Amino acid sequence: MDISVVVPLYNEEESLPELTSWITKVMTENNFTYEILFVDDGSTDSSWQVIEELKEQYSRVKAIKFRRNYGKSAALNVAFTASRGDVVITMDADLQDSPDEIPALYKKIREEKFDLVSGWKKKRYDPITKTIPTKLFNAATRKMSGIQLNDFNCGLKAYRNDVVKTIEVYGEMHRYIPVIAKWAGFKKIGEQVVEHRARKYGVTKFGFSRFINGFLDLLSIFFVGKFGKRPMHFFGSLGVLSFLIGTFMALWMIGEKLYHIAAGIPYKREITDQPLFYIALVAIIVGSQLFLTGFVAELVTRNAPERNQYLIEKEIQ
Repeated sequence: MDISVVVPLYNEEESLPELTSWITKVMTENNFTYEILFVDDGSTDSSWQVIEELKEQYSRVKAIKFRRNYGKSAALNVAFTASRGDVVITMDADLQDSPDEIPALYKKIREEKFDLVSGWKKKRYDPITKTIPTKLFNAATRKMSGIQLNDFNCGLKAYRNDVVKTIEVYGEMHRYIPVIAKWAGFKKIGEQVVEHRARKYGVTKFGFSRFINGFLDLLSIFFVGKFGKRPMHFFGSLGVLSFLIGTFMALWMIGEKLYHIAAGIPYKREITDQPLFYIALVAIIVGSQLFLTGFVAELVTRNAPERNQYLIEKEIQ
């Protein structure tokens, strides 16, 4: 099968018939073998009934329904497991992503040998309250990941099948899938300018909290990707540094007092009366705790069943 079109959705009953018809038209015109995989993320409207009706009309439609709303990342993760196409295309169900972009994305994967191609909505129809935070997050993600993409969170993406079968998406991680793919060893990541259409039906399902969650997830990806198998390197280094700084400050104060005593110079302040003493004490305690945290994390990591699981690209026997 050439293409799996993955469409996560939540309360999109009005747009589904038009979207399915549009995808079918594009696939037929380009002679693709395909499947359309809807994942209903616990919709409370009649989206699932609409999908059941579409299945009767379009044989290539497949669908999964969650019992409750788990989020877009969960929907994508389940769909990635179920997809069978050589190329997997993800797109939103609100008709803001154009199915006409599918052939160009497919070509970049199959002919130009990209692992992942992310859409770039260069001209957006979103309000400024959404576009400005998005630009800031994209800039922060570029800086931390080293991946030069303009739009990490674009729902319209194309993947080689082995990419989606390798990565795991959870929490709010769907916005950082290119970063997850890079940490998994897929380095040929590209970008394609795509059309962004104004929302035709309904309202957006994402609130301001997604920006806070997105930032926390970015930190999680960075930490797990870099120190997931060696947490002692992170916590131990910070702990030793903090402990040494605290110890140095404590020894400095003790040395200063001994110098005054040896030289017969009156030492008017007690060590415990100095703010620096408490700063040194906190640094020593924090350093010890960080070191112990790294030690415990290292023990947990070494006993994890996947501790020695590595991604092998090729093998000759």
